[in-house]
Amino acid sequence: VQLVESGGGWVQAGGSLRLSCAASGLSFSSYAMGWFRQAPGKEREFVATISGRGYSTYYADSVKGRFTISRDNAKKAVYLQMNSLKPEDTAVYYCAAGSQVLPADEDEYEYWGQGTQVTVSS
Repeated sequence: VQLVESGGGWVQAGGSLRLSCAASGLSFSSYAMGWFRQAPGKEREFVATISGRGYSTYYADSVKGRFTISRDNAKKAVYLQMNSLKPEDTAVYYCAAGSQVLPADEDEYEYWGQGTQVTVSS
C-alpha cells in the first residue's frame, strides 16, 4: 500500500491550498480516508475524514468551515481544499487510510503517507 501526498507549499494568511493524496495497493473505496497534521513540537492531530463512498465527512472544530475533504474513487485520490489559511495551520499534513467508519483517532488508521509541508505566513 502506498499513499503519496502532494500540493503542499508556502502561502500567505488568508490564502488557499489544495492537497492531494494518491493511493495504490488497496481497495480504495473500502477505506475511509483521513487527513492529519503535525506542527513543530506538537503531537499529530486529526483534521478531517471521509467515508469510503464519500457520503459522510467529519472535521476537527479548528478547520470546520474552512477546509473541505473530498475523494475520487475512480482516481483513487483524496483531496483537502484549505481556504482562509491561518499561520496556525502550518504543519506537515498526512493522509491516511482506515477501515473503520469515519475514524478520527490516528490509531484507527492502518496506512499512512509520508506527509507534505504546508507553511502559512502572517
